[in-house]
Amino acid sequence: MTRIILPLFIAAATAGCSNLTERLGMDASQSEPAPASTSVEATAGVATPSGPAPATPPAASPIATAGSSAEALDTTTAAEREAATRAPASTGAALGSTVVSLGSATEPGLWLKTPLVEAEQPGRVTNPATGKSAAVTLIPLEGPATAGSRMSLPALRLIGASLTDLTTVEVSTEG
Repeated sequence: MTRIILPLFIAAATAGCSNLTERLGMDASQSEPAPASTSVEATAGVATPSGPAPATPPAASPIATAGSSAEALDTTTAAEREAATRAPASTGAALGSTVVSLGSATEPGLWLKTPLVEAEQPGRVTNPATGKSAAVTLIPLEGPATAGSRMSLPALRLIGASLTDLTTVEVSTEG
């Protein structure tokens, strides 16, 4: 009796496996193709291709198709970048220095999310290592004043900071 039930159970359990890779999001072209049987094709007298059917290429990720470079993700215009790097008419109040990292690369604009401010306001960040500065919108970030900050990708590029490293910047209000 178990000789009959066990094969039936195995057949029923594996019946849905043909779609298993699709359900798990795996690329079917990554699995090993089964060897084609040429003896059946030869005896039947039917000419069919002996290799596996060509697999469709996997869909590219949205970031890869849109461009994953910093230039592709930077949505600021040349006029916005020029205005941000223009020297301020007057110097604002120094708020202090903070360590910045890259914020959301998909969030547009020139901004700095920092615990150094309590309300959104215009400001300026300066990279002491390069001497470059940029006008940004200072956005409050919860945490102690000694906590780090997050900066937009365009702002990091304007001040010559690394997109992957932590950079110490000077923060001030805009005059």
